[in-house]
Amino acid sequence: MLKISNLDVYYGESHTIHDVSLALGKNEAVAIMGRNGMGKTTLLKAIIGMLPSRNGSISLDGEAMQGKPSYERVHSGLAFVPQGRMIFPFLTVKENILTGMERSKEKTIPDYIYRYFPVLKEMEHRKGGNLSGGQQQMLAIARALVSNPRVLILDEPTEGIQPSIIKELGRSLTALRQERNFSILVSEQVLSFAIEVADRFLVIDRGRIVQEKQKGAEDIEEIRTFLTV
Repeated sequence: MLKISNLDVYYGESHTIHDVSLALGKNEAVAIMGRNGMGKTTLLKAIIGMLPSRNGSISLDGEAMQGKPSYERVHSGLAFVPQGRMIFPFLTVKENILTGMERSKEKTIPDYIYRYFPVLKEMEHRKGGNLSGGQQQMLAIARALVSNPRVLILDEPTEGIQPSIIKELGRSLTALRQERNFSILVSEQVLSFAIEVADRFLVIDRGRIVQEKQKGAEDIEEIRTFLTV
């Protein structure tokens, strides 16, 4: 479904992502693991089109994504929830979600959104900036999901969220993926969350993919060594 081949990304003259290749299958969830500063966010921003890639290719179901602006990649089936969530603080919960449906003929929030995130229904008239960190993350995910993506890309979704909400979020994402039939690409440092959500794990170190592990592999502990300082 989503295929990245030999991708190189630069910040100015600084070579940040080095010859990265990965494939994400239909309805598969892959976690990109690594410490801060190892290139996780840069890689995801390059995939969604927020940063240019100098070499390599990105395709979704055979359709080339290079050269397309972010909004066209979203229209093609990619959805991105950035680090920090970036909801609209002065819009209500309902208004935030509806911004994700701007190109849709439907203007009613789908039932499954409130079924999986009932707190958003309870707070649909509250301003987004007045929500807790966990509630804002649910809102950001809901806003992305109403575009009916084929691939949901999440950048550090557990950042600033309390452990009980992290567990709830992981369960909801797994169930949503099965029900809505989309794939997930997530960057993460919290290994327990990644194990809950992902089928496969890629470890990035200094801009290179250095390990690949399947869920349940006996040597999953090797991943943990790349997450500790």
